[in-house]
Amino acid sequence: MKINGKRINLRTLKKSDAVSLAHYANNPDIAHYTLLPYPYRLKDAQDFIRKTQKNFKMKTAYELGIELKDSKEIIGMISLTNINKKNKNAEVGYWLGKEYWRKGMMTEALCLILSLGFRQLHLVKVSAKVMHPNIASAKFLESSGFKFEGTLRKNEFRNRKWYDELRYSILRSEFRK
Repeated sequence: MKINGKRINLRTLKKSDAVSLAHYANNPDIAHYTLLPYPYRLKDAQDFIRKTQKNFKMKTAYELGIELKDSKEIIGMISLTNINKKNKNAEVGYWLGKEYWRKGMMTEALCLILSLGFRQLHLVKVSAKVMHPNIASAKFLESSGFKFEGTLRKNEFRNRKWYDELRYSILRSEFRK
């Protein structure tokens, strides 16, 4: 699967993406507020790629690499997971290589994956979770049209510390490409 954007494409991962995936994911600032391990090794990337290919074949998740159009390099990930066909909802998750933060690429990636979810998968709602205090991610979701739904207190235990989980969502009727 490939979804074409202006500066980036979203696409399914190939075995050859493991090196760039490991390079960009191996950052403590990314691992701090995601479920990615740190250090993130080549084997982690290879295992992840196999898992995403299996999930895609089974249509249980759409875990797509964020590919730079120029170089064809994978610089991050965005996904629709926990897809509930009966209730027409899913959860979006994402991360981006630190070198590409605050350049509008994640905004483009989010718009592309929401378009997939709402227009092709016919979802009614897409939710997202943010580990507090990842304020940058919370503000990003809000600026993208997501609404704050609530806080799940002490819901994630990472790095020997409890984190609250902030829940956001966007409805198909609220999405504007």
